[in-house]
Amino acid sequence: MYLLGLGLVLLLMKYAEMGPVAGWSWWLVLSPFALAVIWWLWADTFGYTKRKAMERENQRIKDRRARTKSALDANYQQKKR
Repeated sequence: MYLLGLGLVLLLMKYAEMGPVAGWSWWLVLSPFALAVIWWLWADTFGYTKRKAMERENQRIKDRRARTKSALDANYQQKKR
């Protein structure tokens, strides 16, 4: 995502002819987009994307279990009084 943001900024700077980017070649300005495509291909091929999604899902489940356990414990403590 950072590469896309960088690419968009460089593209806008090149189009508006701002700063030193105005003198750069288009290949250099568009290279962050190519790097983003390469990153996505690598991440999908080697399972990085899926692994990160599974880690987020497991953390969500762990947090939900902790919230449920603490809520049940609080209810138990209230009933005990």
